[in-house]
Amino acid sequence: MSVIATTLDRPHALPRDLSRDERRTVTTELCEALADCNEAHRDLLQARLVEVNMGVARAVASQYRNRGVDLDDLEQVAYVGLAKAARGFDPARGHDFLTYAVPTIRGEVRRWFRDSCWMVRPVRRVQETRAQVVACVEELVQTLGETPTPEAVAQHLALPVEEVNEAMAADGCYHPSSLDSPGVNGVGSLADVLGETDDAFARAEEKASLAPLVRRLSDRDRETLALRYFHQWTQEQIAGQLGVTQMQVSRILSRILAQLREQLGDGTLAA
Repeated sequence: MSVIATTLDRPHALPRDLSRDERRTVTTELCEALADCNEAHRDLLQARLVEVNMGVARAVASQYRNRGVDLDDLEQVAYVGLAKAARGFDPARGHDFLTYAVPTIRGEVRRWFRDSCWMVRPVRRVQETRAQVVACVEELVQTLGETPTPEAVAQHLALPVEEVNEAMAADGCYHPSSLDSPGVNGVGSLADVLGETDDAFARAEEKASLAPLVRRLSDRDRETLALRYFHQWTQEQIAGQLGVTQMQVSRILSRILAQLREQLGDGTLAA
């Protein structure tokens, strides 16, 4: 007895342990039957199409594991996407069912992540664009018979390709990677390859801000700063060089630093 006859005569008789080739054969037969069936049998055939391809839905769900969400929950969402694909598939277009179903399932899982599982929430513009992209991909898959490129999606939505790529990249915001996760080729950890704050950047900015202010100082004030902070002379040595007392050197330095702080206006100059 054919699968279609079994489906119509014994709705609860489902072939078990189908191989990939058998699943594809059964799926093809069901899609052919859907193209010519009456309304009375449509729901039954669509239900059987879902049952036969539940393994595909589980495979898609497994691609999103280890993102802080239980795999059982992911599979349930994937089944919802598979059911939507079965209802939305148009056999008359002549495309393969799985070519349409897999992006639809994937879109359903991603939509669920978008609505329920953001760990790092992108700006609303990116979230909204991503929702448009997911819906557009599902529509174009039905039309083209294959997964569209970012350029095709951008053209269909009249958006720059950069915005489409940015929206697609937002998938990584659902679950952050642990700093203890393995590094490249399993060597070290992610933390080992992350950059750190370089104090030299702050010092470079300070030097760029100070340079014009220092140039406005008198020759003696510039010499005093250079001897104290670049040559590391003591106040006693500077006093001997300038022919003044050590107390006067202290007052000169205090005056210069106070003047520079005031001109910088941010109080960041170290004493």
